[in-house]
Amino acid sequence: MKSTPLSNTHAVEYAQRMNKVLDYIDQHLDTPLDLPTLAEVAHFSAFHFHRVFLAWVGETLGDYMWRRRLEIAAVHLAARSQATILEIALTVGFGSSEAFARAFKRRFGCTPSAWRADTPQRWADELASTRLRHVNSNLNQRHSKPDQAAAPGTSEDTGLNNLEFKMDMKVKKLPAVRVAYMRYTGPYGAGVNRFWMENFVPWCLANGLDGVGCYGIGLDDPGVTAAAKCRYDACVEVPANFVAKSPAGIADLPGGLYAVGNFVGTVPDISVAWTELLRNWLPSSGMQADARPCFEYYPPNAKYDPRTGVLECQICLPVRSL
Repeated sequence: MKSTPLSNTHAVEYAQRMNKVLDYIDQHLDTPLDLPTLAEVAHFSAFHFHRVFLAWVGETLGDYMWRRRLEIAAVHLAARSQATILEIALTVGFGSSEAFARAFKRRFGCTPSAWRADTPQRWADELASTRLRHVNSNLNQRHSKPDQAAAPGTSEDTGLNNLEFKMDMKVKKLPAVRVAYMRYTGPYGAGVNRFWMENFVPWCLANGLDGVGCYGIGLDDPGVTAAAKCRYDACVEVPANFVAKSPAGIADLPGGLYAVGNFVGTVPDISVAWTELLRNWLPSSGMQADARPCFEYYPPNAKYDPRTGVLECQICLPVRSL
């Protein structure tokens, strides 16, 4: 067996330690976060941790935590319509709504109230933009490859996208699941698909995890977080005693109530489905999203057509009553 180069082994170890810190920050934004605590999470020296964090993440620790507090607050303002602005401010670690409002306006150029009020239009704009990118992609493919079939949901005659996702959403109680995961950072879409095919699937096969349910977790909202900083976890279900081999880590997906819908389409269509779910289904459902991660679940028997790129999965949105 070919051994992994030492430098790669060290890089993987650094990545796993830093991912633990980033996850810890997201899970504890409502509490004071100091450098010694975070250094301990990563098993690094507190004396050097600030420089290590800056070199690895590309932001100072303070800048990163400030950005994450406000980005998560922006997502909560959009998805948790019944929560007050003060409640959201406290959830992400601000001591008052006034301090939160000032910081939010510096980051997003508007007040939290204006951001919330503009949510329906912002989702409509995102939906239109995603559909346009999808159509342009199909038109480009058809011009470059005249014999290639149009992607599902695209009219052969007009090239107009006719996708309508009627996923028959059902609210279900899902169990907690232990997963092994690998993390990708960068723009969602084609980059995530390549990461699955080139990195995660080979790792699963090498570790005897074929024919097992998989999960995809987008950890950031690309409408809020810069594309280059968006994070995505490719996950596979594992037994409780499973020991992950590098470069994978272990995590637990929380159980509870989820709105679940069956999805059939291509990778670019998934973002359209999520936007339609949040814009159309959620406001009329009597439910609101909560702070647990959204994910796509790929059952062991899920179909995938490599010729057309059409796949099956379940879209799962964590919810609670209004």
